[in-house]
Amino acid sequence: MKSIKINSIYNEIFDTYPKVEIEEHIKKLIELDYFYPYNSTFYCITNTVHQNFEYVSKNFTSCTGLSKEKMMAGGMDYFWSLFHPEDINLWLKSLTNLMTFTMTELNDKQRKRMSYTWNYRIKNAKGNYINIIQNTTPLQFDEANKPIIGMAHYTVLDCDTQMDICATAKYLNHKNEYETLYYQNISSSKLLNLISNRERDIIRLIITKNTSEAIANKLNISIHTVNTHRRNILKKINIDSTFELISYFKNNPKLI
Repeated sequence: MKSIKINSIYNEIFDTYPKVEIEEHIKKLIELDYFYPYNSTFYCITNTVHQNFEYVSKNFTSCTGLSKEKMMAGGMDYFWSLFHPEDINLWLKSLTNLMTFTMTELNDKQRKRMSYTWNYRIKNAKGNYINIIQNTTPLQFDEANKPIIGMAHYTVLDCDTQMDICATAKYLNHKNEYETLYYQNISSSKLLNLISNRERDIIRLIITKNTSEAIANKLNISIHTVNTHRRNILKKINIDSTFELISYFKNNPKLI
């Protein structure tokens, strides 16, 4: 897909006004990057209006082998040029669906406590396509409370792993626990699409070694409800124990 077509669709998704109001916030995040260790993740501060990056963290180069300076200079056009051709339309569909959900299904308070995740492949400096899981938290909103500036964290996964492109929206509740409000497998309709958003949250908490009591407290539901969800999850996936459940999803973390 040509860059000009991506720009057109992207502009429709994030159509808004261009004023950036969080310069001091951005400066502080840049300052903190100096202290972060090198690892398999990097982050960017994205500006959907100007389609550029207010900042790209130092780990971009260590994760991809690509030039941080070229990323900053080329903006999103350069980043999009790295996408696997088969992923572009699916990625745009995931963004469109997430923005539609955000602007039609969420209230103003919820929009300011959301975190969004989607994935795709990009070409690294060696010419190999690597999997990227992008998690974006909005930092600034326009007059219609549409997110326009975001903190995006990118996790790099093995290039040999086959991943469906999925889109997720999570809400940070009053107990500081993320609850899944939206999930869609853009690539296909598989078994895991049968798992409800609540069941998805419970799976995520189970594999991070939370007890039923802790899960009930974090999601503000009863222990009985948690255990009912556990049984339903095992039945849907056709496995027999929580141990198998943990093993299954630890090998398939992208699915939740």
